[in-house]
Amino acid sequence: MTARADLIADAALTLLVERGMRGLTHRAVDEAAGLPQGSTSNYARTRQALLETAVRRLADREAQVLAMEEMPAPGDDLDALVDALSLALHRYLTSHRDLLVARYELGLEATRRPELRTFYDEAGRRFREPLTALMRGAGSARPEWHTLSLVAWCEGLMFSCAVGAFHSAVPSREELRAGFGELLSGMLGTRPSAAE
Repeated sequence: MTARADLIADAALTLLVERGMRGLTHRAVDEAAGLPQGSTSNYARTRQALLETAVRRLADREAQVLAMEEMPAPGDDLDALVDALSLALHRYLTSHRDLLVARYELGLEATRRPELRTFYDEAGRRFREPLTALMRGAGSARPEWHTLSLVAWCEGLMFSCAVGAFHSAVPSREELRAGFGELLSGMLGTRPSAAE
């Protein structure tokens, strides 16, 4: 993406957080980004194009936060996996809650727009596939199912801590490490030392 495209996409995400889906218009993005009127329309002509721009930028920014490249190689020590997962989730919950709110707005919109659903799901694949490889490497007999369980656990925790009942009580990194250890030991039938 160009610098202007990033500016437009970041402004769109900010508007989703501050105003919700109704507040995301081409004109509002121009204003939020400090660009001349019509700039966003020139870049993303339709609402679908604007939503896709936001989804793409969200995935890029989430990739920076979650830093999948920092995950251990599949088959490495389970303690390293627990540690890396807890670090990524803690970083997300403590410093990037706004991305979660934007993701929830886009995810809900995707339930009403089949063309966005396809694009949204494709963007999420870049996170699911490496997790499945990690679960397979950790010895999972059902890596796809265990990936779903792992993602569901993380998503539930993120929702609760970002916008739900626990929004003012983000778990510590040690608590997250213990939680991941318990979860993975239950799935894999092993007990990482981080969960002890």
